[in-house]
Amino acid sequence: MSMQETCKAISDPTRREILELLKEKPLTAGEIAEHFPFTAATVSHHLSVLKDAGLICDERKGKYIVYELNLSVMEEMIHWFVSFLGGERYVAEKKMGLRD
Repeated sequence: MSMQETCKAISDPTRREILELLKEKPLTAGEIAEHFPFTAATVSHHLSVLKDAGLICDERKGKYIVYELNLSVMEEMIHWFVSFLGGERYVAEKKMGLRD
């Protein structure tokens, strides 16, 4: 998974909303689709893009496929962004209230 794929995946508002839904709990494609006015094929496409970017993973449970967040890719992105702000020192200062 490349940073480019990840950025492309999260650039779409629908995919960001899917990530928000999965933040609460793992869901099936049908449960995700209930939140959107799209066809099942469109939701499937968005899930595929998120999966290819490594942002979600899936697991078969009986006759359903359950999707959940894969936070490791997001953690890598956050560390990369924070490195531009001063890395671990920036994070520590934020926690102590020394930075706004």
